[in-house]
Amino acid sequence: MGMKSLILTILSLALASAPVAHSRDSKIAAPRVWNDKELADWATPVAGLNVRPDHFSEREYYAAPEAELFRTYPVYLPGREPLGYSEFIANVRPEALIRPGPRTKAEWINAGQIVFREMDVPATRSYDPELIAMARSAEALMKAGAKPQADGSIAGLRWTPTGDGLALSVEDCGGCHTRTLENGVKIDGAPSNARGNALLGRLVSGAIFRMYGDTPKTWTWRSAAAPWIPDDVHANIRELPEVEYRALFRRIAPGVFARFNGSPLFPTKVPDLIGIGERRYIDHTATHRLRGMGDVMRYAALVSCCDSADFGPHRLLTDGQRKIVYRFSDDALFALAQYIFALKPPANPNRTDPRIRLGQRIFHREGCARCHTPPFYTNNKLTTAEGYQPSKSHPYAADIVRVSVRTDANLALRTRKGTGLYKVPSLKGVWYRGRFHPDGAVTS
Repeated sequence: MGMKSLILTILSLALASAPVAHSRDSKIAAPRVWNDKELADWATPVAGLNVRPDHFSEREYYAAPEAELFRTYPVYLPGREPLGYSEFIANVRPEALIRPGPRTKAEWINAGQIVFREMDVPATRSYDPELIAMARSAEALMKAGAKPQADGSIAGLRWTPTGDGLALSVEDCGGCHTRTLENGVKIDGAPSNARGNALLGRLVSGAIFRMYGDTPKTWTWRSAAAPWIPDDVHANIRELPEVEYRALFRRIAPGVFARFNGSPLFPTKVPDLIGIGERRYIDHTATHRLRGMGDVMRYAALVSCCDSADFGPHRLLTDGQRKIVYRFSDDALFALAQYIFALKPPANPNRTDPRIRLGQRIFHREGCARCHTPPFYTNNKLTTAEGYQPSKSHPYAADIVRVSVRTDANLALRTRKGTGLYKVPSLKGVWYRGRFHPDGAVTS
């Protein structure tokens, strides 16, 4: 073989084995996200049980019906809506939220923005004339505690035109992860600072009753009980007097929530999704690993529709409830993840503040960068809750800093999110987040 032939042979072999680069305009198909291999070691073991929470299997997930998702529209306080909006809502036709099929990266991001801002919770859709009349009455909305945002819209409520008519429903992703600044600018991905209202509560409670047959008290218990914890503080929620039960939720401030598998007694602040691709764990207590975009897709499905609530030998749902009522399409989840990964923080208006240099000196003098390491301002490690000692065989032992900074241990040891661990949080974006510590107890 001559030298020229040898060079051509080597070159051809190199090109054949090289990864194929996708051009900016090449089409990408959504991956099949819910798969047993990725789920097997995704979750973090629960402290006290030393087992990972279980998940629905791949077979169970894809056997469930796919939710019919539609474009949705804001609910405005009457008198604050754009000109002609009432007529538009009365006549708008149903339109699919997202259509299946490959897209370019830019197209996925654009589709994801629509999914993030418009996707509703299908189970909350109501055609009840009484509730729809409430949404169309300024007096009724204000009486329900609804406070209009700067543009006149009511956070969390959506009009959803469906094949069965116009429904009133609850916003999904954007409802918890959109923040409105003092100047009225909305930041996608940032923790919400909007207050809830009684109409939202009725839609959510109605969905729970229709889907699971539980009263609100029973569902709250089912969402939070941790029977493996000695003297579990959630054990008597079903027996609470109505006044005490309602008081559990009245003290939950904007930007803080008691989600499923969480706790109204030890609520958590809503996490910031901006820059999520720079992190290695999801949730304040690192309940799940973040290995890439697929884990964001899985987590969106987990918290929106598809949590089995199985913890080792403890099954918190009844046999009739332990099912996926509907699931979201891989296309919707992939678009959502693409958009979330593309989110950028807003411009910081405080850069001319003379205290910045002083703060910088303090940051370096106190050694803050050891844990809050630039450029992400986190080392992506885990710290232990006070009183918790992980075993040396813990699957994330290499990431655990065995020093407690005395963060409140309630969330990490007394709830189903209790891994015994806390993520070292990123300090990027603290100027717009509004709350500090996992429970959001500190506001400044």
